[in-house]
Amino acid sequence: MKITKKNGTVSVFDDEKIISSILRANAEVPEEALSQAEAAAIADEVFARLTDESEIIATADVRACVETVLRERGLAETARHYMEYRK
Repeated sequence: MKITKKNGTVSVFDDEKIISSILRANAEVPEEALSQAEAAAIADEVFARLTDESEIIATADVRACVETVLRERGLAETARHYMEYRK
């Protein structure tokens, strides 16, 4: 899967960037502490959901999907910090 960035360039999906972003947001919310493996599982779920949609995905769609998965897993505060960080 490929990602269309804000500047219009296209690059290969890198789940490490998502994992890192999730963990940075989660660091702000100690009561919702995630392990590296849990953040990786969230990134895997995001990848699986988006792969079904298209071969090339916009970064905004990735962000929205990460937020959705975090909220579905009961990590609303982490989702809020993730969205604030990603602006």
